[in-house]
Amino acid sequence: MGKTYPKTFVLDTNVILHDPTCINHFQENNIIIPLSVIEELDHFKRGNQVINLNAREFARTLDSIAGNEVFNGGVSLGKGKGKVRIVITKGLSAEIHDVFREDNVDHRVLSAAVEVSKENKGKSKTILVSKDVNLRMKAKALGIPAEDYSTDRVTNVEELYSGKTILEDFDDDILQKLYQPPFEVLSKQIVKKNKIEAVPNKYFIMRNSSRSVLASLNNEMDKFKRVDKQFVYGIKPRNAEQTFAVDALCNSGIPLVSMTGKAGTGKTLLALACALQVRKNYRQIYIARPVVPLSNKDLGFLPGDVESKLAPYMQPLWDNLKVIQDQFPETDKNHQLINTMIKDEKLVIEPLSYIRGRSLQRIYFIVDEAQNLTPHEIKTIITRAGEGAKIVLTGDIYQIDHPYLDSQSNGLSYLIDHFMGQKLYAHVNLEKGERSELAELASNLL
Repeated sequence: MGKTYPKTFVLDTNVILHDPTCINHFQENNIIIPLSVIEELDHFKRGNQVINLNAREFARTLDSIAGNEVFNGGVSLGKGKGKVRIVITKGLSAEIHDVFREDNVDHRVLSAAVEVSKENKGKSKTILVSKDVNLRMKAKALGIPAEDYSTDRVTNVEELYSGKTILEDFDDDILQKLYQPPFEVLSKQIVKKNKIEAVPNKYFIMRNSSRSVLASLNNEMDKFKRVDKQFVYGIKPRNAEQTFAVDALCNSGIPLVSMTGKAGTGKTLLALACALQVRKNYRQIYIARPVVPLSNKDLGFLPGDVESKLAPYMQPLWDNLKVIQDQFPETDKNHQLINTMIKDEKLVIEPLSYIRGRSLQRIYFIVDEAQNLTPHEIKTIITRAGEGAKIVLTGDIYQIDHPYLDSQSNGLSYLIDHFMGQKLYAHVNLEKGERSELAELASNLL
């Protein structure tokens, strides 16, 4: 048999902006970075958006390992890993120019892939890696294999952990015990008899022909405890999943909670209401959402200063807060308390990029629209959690605004897939829309 050579991956700019640590995830294979990618990264290095932080982080990483060899034979990334090399192309190759004509960064990356493919012909297989589906299609049209960056993709989003199981024809004796103090039962025999997938902080609907109970499996997985509906700052859960969400959101023993669901299922409203309900356990409630698109370019077309440009992105959060506030008359102390908390900055609503430099100790931190974050961005947020902090991530993994993310590659799906089974984590998927009958119908049909 002939010698087997490592593959060669040519990286597009968006892969690096998606994950600045990407060059460490290609095992023994070699990595090519076109100089045009380095040039494009330079345009992203200024600013406080996550995309700008990623550009700077990658620049520092590359600078720490690069010598003159990075432009020649390449620099080794370490034992068991391949080499990284920066290649310089002089304009567009003839093949690219004849087909596409326009000289832009995408076509220069494509041109680099063509040149490297010729260089490696008969030895290493050359593959273009890009988050841009159009660039991948162009590469394939020219006979260059192209792939999405799939290191952080969830394999099957349809089988993603829902946080809930329904148990039919359940033992009535056990259901009766859950209706009596201390409203809990040992789990060992129940799990074995019903062949339950035991996961810390998982929720259950247990029912038979005569009665039903909502219950949770504690983080030690030794007890089932009854879960009751409870008002949270004037908001009452309307279905089983919302009841489960309130239980997880108000539990200080679960520092990380994620909620998924389509528009109108109450994700943001419940998170805000629960944060206000347990506010005394935290020094601040901080609510943030990513500004999409991540680049500042599109914001430049909006009139006004930075605050007025960002206001449309933040307005849905203020709308949800107003719904909660309107549960009480203006003279009620609960209504007035929200205004006081905003004034004293005990309750803050800001773009997610403003988190930089903040201390997340004893903060109830809600990240809305988390499906628009990359796995690397989710990791950055969670690793900032200090003592006594609670982080809540909400979003709809099927409603993504980010140009290079989908239901399998977004950070929220990645989090659910990787944190399932951890004692410090709970997840709830909200299924039923509660805005209105019309909103629910539109969500299902359109």
